[in-house]
Amino acid sequence: MIDHLSLGVSDLSKSKTFYQKTLKPLGYEVKVEMENGVCFGAKDGGDLWIVKSEPSKTHVAFSANTREYVDAFYQAALNAGGETNGAPGLRPHYHENYYGAFVIDPDGYNIEAVCHKKG
Repeated sequence: MIDHLSLGVSDLSKSKTFYQKTLKPLGYEVKVEMENGVCFGAKDGGDLWIVKSEPSKTHVAFSANTREYVDAFYQAALNAGGETNGAPGLRPHYHENYYGAFVIDPDGYNIEAVCHKKG
């Protein structure tokens, strides 16, 4: 299990707002806030840090307990200014119950929520 992950972001304030809205349906909230970084965490998940630095090519997938949470993540991300990179749906080329949604964040990161449970 991953303890935490850091992403470099070009505009910390803009990215904080985006991730607050996007990750809320998955149970994440701000745990720590510092001058050059913000840590988001969920009760039963690892932490995501966003830090002021140069962005890189990274993909992050967040676990969702239900397909409805995947749908809520996707809508929250779009409402927060994210761009679609794949609407919620089954991705049987990964496995038969892989239900995911993909969005592009303000720095171009491919962010996903995925549920591996049947129906």
